[in-house]
Amino acid sequence: MTPAHSTSTGRTPDTGPWRLPTATAEYVVAPSASGTGLGLVHWGAPGATWGHVAVEQTNVLTPTDVEPSEWTALGTRHVQRAELVADLGDGLVGVLLRLGPVRVERPGDGPGRHTLIARLTDTTGTLAVDLVVTTDERHDVVRKHVVVENTSATRTVRLGRVFSGAWDVPVGPGADVDLLTGAWADELTRTRAALPAGELSIGSRNGLTGHLYAPCVVVQRFGAAPDADEAFGVKLAWSGSWRMSVDAVPTRGRVRVSGGVDDESTLVTLEPGQRFVAPDMLGTWSPDGVAGVTRRWHAFQRLEVLRTTGPEHRPVVYNSWYATAWDVRVEHQARLAAVAADLGAECFVVDDGWFAGRTNDHAGIGDWRPDPVKFPAGLGPLIDAVHPRMRFGLWVEPECVSPDSDLYRAHPDWVYRAGDRPLVSVRHQYVLDLGRPEVAAHVAGVLRDLLQEKRITFLKWDMNRPVTDGGRPGDPHGREWSVQHTRAYYGLLGMVRAEFPHVTVESCASGAGRLDDATLALTDVTWASDHTAPRARLAVQHGFLTAYPAAAMSSWVTSWDDHGEGCSLDFRFVVAMAGALGIGVDLLAWDGATRSRATALVALYKEIRACVHEGAVTAHGHPDDARYALTFVAPDAARVVVLAYARPSAGRADLVVRVPGLDPAARYRLANRGTTLLPTGAAADPAPPRGGLFGRRRDPAPTDAAVLSGRDLAAGFVVPWALARDADVVVLDRC
Repeated sequence: MTPAHSTSTGRTPDTGPWRLPTATAEYVVAPSASGTGLGLVHWGAPGATWGHVAVEQTNVLTPTDVEPSEWTALGTRHVQRAELVADLGDGLVGVLLRLGPVRVERPGDGPGRHTLIARLTDTTGTLAVDLVVTTDERHDVVRKHVVVENTSATRTVRLGRVFSGAWDVPVGPGADVDLLTGAWADELTRTRAALPAGELSIGSRNGLTGHLYAPCVVVQRFGAAPDADEAFGVKLAWSGSWRMSVDAVPTRGRVRVSGGVDDESTLVTLEPGQRFVAPDMLGTWSPDGVAGVTRRWHAFQRLEVLRTTGPEHRPVVYNSWYATAWDVRVEHQARLAAVAADLGAECFVVDDGWFAGRTNDHAGIGDWRPDPVKFPAGLGPLIDAVHPRMRFGLWVEPECVSPDSDLYRAHPDWVYRAGDRPLVSVRHQYVLDLGRPEVAAHVAGVLRDLLQEKRITFLKWDMNRPVTDGGRPGDPHGREWSVQHTRAYYGLLGMVRAEFPHVTVESCASGAGRLDDATLALTDVTWASDHTAPRARLAVQHGFLTAYPAAAMSSWVTSWDDHGEGCSLDFRFVVAMAGALGIGVDLLAWDGATRSRATALVALYKEIRACVHEGAVTAHGHPDDARYALTFVAPDAARVVVLAYARPSAGRADLVVRVPGLDPAARYRLANRGTTLLPTGAAADPAPPRGGLFGRRRDPAPTDAAVLSGRDLAAGFVVPWALARDADVVVLDRC
């Protein structure tokens, strides 16, 4: 996600400050007083009076330790954390940086991209650093990265830490920090950490983004109201090992957020003339709390990250895994596909078990050709059965290999290994070293061979284990393995998109093990969790939607149940409607009534899909509450969709949903025919019958009872629970 520079139409004065506008804010930097770099002057609403970098008073710290630096190094900063730790050899660790030329590239006519490039050089003449800061007037996200070059003719430099950037946010002393934390099958739990002082560090060292933490934080002043006070969101767009730090130094008026590739497992070696391009960090400012940060992330992602939000790469998917596991048979798959098509599914995906030798999870990974026993005539007969009515897709895990596979027997040296230590097997498989060009070339060839069958238009790309003992002993760049693997992964995804643009890619890594903006930019949808029980999944999705858009969230209806809490089929579907809908059940076990109900629910989803994928989302309450809802407002505010959920214990208690931000005078009509919306304070039907789009309709109501103004919606309305007692879909169209 390295930004492309826009055409320069003029030069900002070299002395600064430099103003970089966004859609509703501005990011202003200026030379630091010490002359060692740039410092943040202002980040927030435009029109503020600002001058130069404010430096806090100190008696015992060096000036560079208290300057709000955009990026600095050990040797320049002495007490507090720095983004660069460089070993120049001969015991010389650290560099003293000096600010050189600064140039700003502006758009031509109209709103567009502004890119500042500041050159930093060290006093020994060994390193040159380009700090790149980019804003765009079409959204509110600021992007940063650095390019570090070894300009020495003879000296090799080792970078123990080379972070992408830093953000000195004006919220101190101390901060409240919002995180997304969890584990496999329990990802993306919203967590708020109080950090009155100290350093909070999150990351992954296993070669993937990981299940424990998502690479994003939201920072507010200590004790702030989450949805009222200003907030600052920071992310790392990187899919390999990573690290982010939130440093709340006691008594400081700023809290420093920095991050980049992991500084524990990674050592970057730069020989003379070599460069390292760090991944992007992303930041956004919101005057209206955490919810405002979410809205800004989503607007940016829809505009610049996702290649489309339309249905062409978000089909309703039926995946056969839960119906068959590894027992894949052409006739059985074809029967499932026929039922799936009748329900309204748009793509049929054969999951694990279709390829050579794959009868269980002990063998076959790496041999990506149809199993000759299961598919004696190849995939053609099954594709023929599916393709007239639906798209066809396959599950692949191209980065891994089974010990029991032809690939591993031919190339046992292609996997990550740590010298003579025994290989570590996870899920009975190893990881291919994509940092080796011949390995990446082999995987590219496999993908090309598969996709030569033009009717294969969907890949579920999985990665089911962490990298253990990553590295390449004896290679001077061996400790850059995670960087190399991640860039090769991007290269493979880029090849698929360039050569097979009709192919949709669903990213999966045992759930959300590889969830970040860089992966979203090269795939279409992402599997949020392997836990598909609907109430558990509702909590995962609640976290997902704070940082990533609904259009990118793959969500399935399955037969999994939450412990002790039943739910209707409608509830399962309404949970999955909050993203890209999928179905993963044994359809042949459903009776006619269940299939009929599912068909109607799929049709309802298709009606609201555009609003869900393109609209601004707001959560009302929490999934642990008795009643909970998500609202989606279309970009032109012509439609409002409400997805509502209730627990069995909730009884008939009202759920009031408020939809602020609409034109108060605009009028909205309830699209669910036969259902009446009740404004806040109106008497609710004590036992509302099922009606609306499904089941028995209510008795006719006055025409204007289904029409509310934007002012009414801001005040709140009562969810009618017309779809089912535990779930509802309310659709309001402007009239």
